[in-house]
Amino acid sequence: MKIIILGAGQVGGTLAENLVGEQNEITVIDIDGDRLRELQDKYDLQVVHGHSAHPDVLRQAGADDADMIIAVTSSDEVNMVACQVAYSIFNTPTKIARIRSEQYLRHKEKLFHNNDLPVDHYIAPEQLVTNYIRRLIDYPGALQVLQFADGMLSLVAVKAYYGGLLVGYALSALKEHIPNVDTRVAAIYRQGKAIKPLGTTVIEADDEVFFIAATKHIRAVMNELQKLERSYKKIMIAGGGNIGAGLARSLEKNHSVKLIERNPTRAAQLSEMLDNTVVFSGDASDHELLSEEHIEQVDVFIAVTNDDEANIMAAMLAKRMGAAKTMVLIQRSAYVDLVQGGEIDIAISPQQATISALLTHVRRGDIVNVYSLRKGAAEAIEAVAHGDENTSRVVGRAIRDIKLPAGTTIGAIVRDDEVLIAHDDTIIESGDHVIMFLIDKKHIGIVEKLFQVSALFV
Repeated sequence: MKIIILGAGQVGGTLAENLVGEQNEITVIDIDGDRLRELQDKYDLQVVHGHSAHPDVLRQAGADDADMIIAVTSSDEVNMVACQVAYSIFNTPTKIARIRSEQYLRHKEKLFHNNDLPVDHYIAPEQLVTNYIRRLIDYPGALQVLQFADGMLSLVAVKAYYGGLLVGYALSALKEHIPNVDTRVAAIYRQGKAIKPLGTTVIEADDEVFFIAATKHIRAVMNELQKLERSYKKIMIAGGGNIGAGLARSLEKNHSVKLIERNPTRAAQLSEMLDNTVVFSGDASDHELLSEEHIEQVDVFIAVTNDDEANIMAAMLAKRMGAAKTMVLIQRSAYVDLVQGGEIDIAISPQQATISALLTHVRRGDIVNVYSLRKGAAEAIEAVAHGDENTSRVVGRAIRDIKLPAGTTIGAIVRDDEVLIAHDDTIIESGDHVIMFLIDKKHIGIVEKLFQVSALFV
């Protein structure tokens, strides 16, 4: 595909990195010439220096015959106008915009259609991150909780600990331990390296295990890998921006929530906006404030300001003062693996969440969910099977007979309202939602072709 990316920041650059090796023709537009040269030196792509919404700049980037524009500049307004220009002047088929302002998102149904603002798909990073953190709070002890098929099925990453019932045992023992729960281990990472999960594979302490199960069975499977943590009740949030406010609003009905906001004016606004959240104006790394608010009783301390260093320092202090768990928002993706573990339990990358949402709309075939994992090296995908035995490479075939690329696992199938954990003899039917885990993302093109219908297929 011919794709134009507007904005060469962290999201635009990471997206270009993800797409450039997948037989796509990528052009990046930005007003920062140095950043464009940096991208061009690293990747096989074209760059155009200029304003992303200007028609002449878009024409220079090849908008006349582009398949898609993805507007991820730092300005919502530039992103929306660029989509309008692409539609009105260049008739670009697919237009995607990153929209961050709650003011626009509140009226998205009225705004985003061809009669007004022709944005085919919008990406709201703050909402994505808020939902992501909420799932981590709902499943204490999980490192990641990724949902598919409207929440019916989940892919969960957990660290195996001593005390987990399955630790020290082969995967084949899982069925004996929980005979009434069907699950599939999709991947195991040991000391950072992927291990193919076989029935004879023995789970070791500190393994990072990705498993797939019906969402209602998540806690039962987690119990096999680590001692179940009690539900989180007391939450402290540092940062009252869109993510902090949205998270507090989501949690305050069923949790005891305290929020610390540095700006007094914003803190006063949040006090009016939130019903059951206690809001403080102050510094989240203030030892005295944390002590007065009994940080040692807090189940989870979540730092979501727009300052990575402030988030890290506040979370480290909170953990040392007795907070049971810490989660930190990290804008710089290079920091994520660096800080996670020890005093910071979970580092959350908004870029990762945004890239995942964008890839959902970029992938070929009927791909309805994509999650970019492990710094973009791995992916989890939900694809819909179409056609019949004559037009599809997967429909009517048992999983054992499907030519999957190396390191690719079909973990589960959602058929109508039923979750089916995949086994070698499971036969895929048209309309099935197929959940796959790719250890190596470079094979994505092969997977896309598997799910494309072709009348010429033999």
